[in-house]
Formats: sequence, C-alpha cells, structure tokens
Amino acid sequence: MIQVQRVRLPDSGRITWIVIGNDYLPIQPIQTYLRYLESLERSPNTIESYAGHLKLFWEFLQDSHLDWKEITLENLADFIHWLRSPDPKVVSLQSFKAKRTEKTINTILSAVCGFYDFQERLGAIEDVNAYRYQFQPGRKYKPFLHHISKSKEIRTRLLKIKEPKKFPGCLTTEQVKQLVDACNRIRDKFLVCLLYESGLRIGEALGLRHEDIRSTGENEIHVVPRLDNFNGARAKSASERVVHVSKDLMRLYSDYLIEEYPTVIDSDYVFVNIWEGSLGSPMTYAAVDSLFRRLRKKTRLDAYPHLLRHTHATELIRAGWDMAYVQKRLGHANVQTTINTYTHLNDEDMKAAFNEWKERQKQNGSKQEFSN
Repeated sequence: MIQVQRVRLPDSGRITWIVIGNDYLPIQPIQTYLRYLESLERSPNTIESYAGHLKLFWEFLQDSHLDWKEITLENLADFIHWLRSPDPKVVSLQSFKAKRTEKTINTILSAVCGFYDFQERLGAIEDVNAYRYQFQPGRKYKPFLHHISKSKEIRTRLLKIKEPKKFPGCLTTEQVKQLVDACNRIRDKFLVCLLYESGLRIGEALGLRHEDIRSTGENEIHVVPRLDNFNGARAKSASERVVHVSKDLMRLYSDYLIEEYPTVIDSDYVFVNIWEGSLGSPMTYAAVDSLFRRLRKKTRLDAYPHLLRHTHATELIRAGWDMAYVQKRLGHANVQTTINTYTHLNDEDMKAAFNEWKERQKQNGSKQEFSN
C-alpha cells in the first residue's frame, strides 16, 4: 500500500514528506522531485500536497499495470477518468457524482505534469507531449513588454478540465461582527480582526513577530517571509510587504499584550498558546482550525480564515480601489491572479453600477440644459 509519510529531519528539525511504496521504501522518482521542490523553498504544505497527488498517480499506475517511464497522453486521459470514478473497476450505466471536483483534478494534473517536466529535464524520460504551443491573441491580460512577446506562442497544457466558476462568498460587516463577538479571548478577537482588516493569509499572521507590528506613527504591519518559523507558518510570497491598518486594530493589539500575553515567557511571536498546549509556543494551523470550528458552531456561519481575506479584497474592489493597489496589499505576484480570484459581480453590484450610471446621465443632462 502506497503511503505519504511525515518526517522530521534530524539535522535541522524541518518537517518534510515522503511517499512510501509497497516495499516500505521511498519511491525514488517522487522523492527526487519533492527534494527539488524543497530546494525551491516551497512550503511544507505544498510539499505535502504534491506528495499526496503523486501518491494517487502511483496508485493509478499500479492499478493499470503501467510503467511511469512509459506514460502517454492517453494514459493521462485515463488517469482523469480514474480520479473521477468512485470505483474505476466498475463500469456504471447510470450517471454518478464525481469523486473529485474539476478544480481538484486540475490541481492533481498540474502536480503530475510538473513531475514529468522535471524528469524530462533530468533526461530520465522522453517528452510526454502533455503541452501544446499556440497563439492567444484574445488574452485579456497583457503582461509587461507585451508588444515584444505578443507574436510568440504560449505553452498550454492539453489535459485540463473546464472548471465551473464558483463564487466562494463573502461575509457581511454584521457577520464579521458576529465572529468577533463570538470570541471569548482578546487574542482570538485580534486574530479575526487582523485577517479581516489586513487581508493577510493565515500563514502570514501566524508567522508575525512583535517587531513586525509598528503601532507608533504609521500603524503598519510588515509581512516578512521566514523559513524558520517554529510552528511551520509560511508567507506564500517571497517578498516583504507593508500593510497599513487602523488605530482601532492597533488598540486591540495593545489590549491583547496588556491583558493576556504571558509575561513569564520569552517569545517574539505575536500569536502564542496561552490556555492550551505549551505556554508561549506559537499558535499552529491546527489551533486556528480548532478556533474557527468553535466559531462556526456558535455563529452558524461557514467561516474560515481565508474567507476573511477574500471578504477584505472584495470590499476594496467594490470601494473602487485600483486593482494594482489591491494586488500589492494582498501580496500577489501577478495582478491577473487578483482579478481572477477576487473580482465577483453579483446582482446587487450590477444594480448599484446601473443606478450610478443613471445618476451621472441625469446630471450630465441637467448641465447640458443649463448651458443651453
């Protein structure tokens, strides 16, 4: 049975992941690729995801009696069906609900294609031909120096499932207040308010040190990428950025330090264990998951940390922020990511835009009548 195993390296104490085969030994081609991802400083969560995706692929190879070095494009198409089918060995005459969503399957395919790209560069296999090159004159996003590269072909993956667009939703101001009021501790209130007001990722928040919060003068939070966080928290972006926040949020931070932060510990982490776990140790992802489970139970809101980031970004866009400013605040490397992820127009947005347009038309008409 193929398994994904979590291991802690003895020399550095760093957490990593390995994929073990039926012989209880690491599957070497996968491990070579995972070590490559580690050398690129990918987060442990990313390594774990890739390990899980490649584990599934190796199970497919095993079920299909295929050699990983002799895979074809048709085999990858069969892999998609294998991922979709609840029981690949049974041919159903009736429609059934797919075992995995289109987005999940595309994510798994990306990991597999990345694995084969790497093995091809190493010379371990021949080209799988999973990509094609084509001109894309109708692309909405125009990158820098587009006038130079516009005549070049774009590399696109042949096997990619069309994903239905799904709006993850946003919280209203009243719902955010419900979450804050449901928190029993100032630390937890500060965490919820911070995620909502700053748009930080949860990994960025858990990795914050006191030196990153500048409460005097500018009210700034410096998001600093670090690879040595004791709790494994990681900032997805490799570059540092500054996020400006309100005085009210800084006041809540001060209340947290005065009222709850342990004085008997020597820690520079902002969010630490106080009532559970090792006193003063930095909060982990698991501790935050536990907090939001309690909040969901109390408020009956389907809230999770990233939804607060999504809500913050959507509010900025609806308030008329330039997309480049939103990109900078969220820490996206590409403005197209910001546009694709956070631009959602619902019926109320369309109605408000239409009413605003009508009002402008009315004002312009009044001005013309006055001038005549």
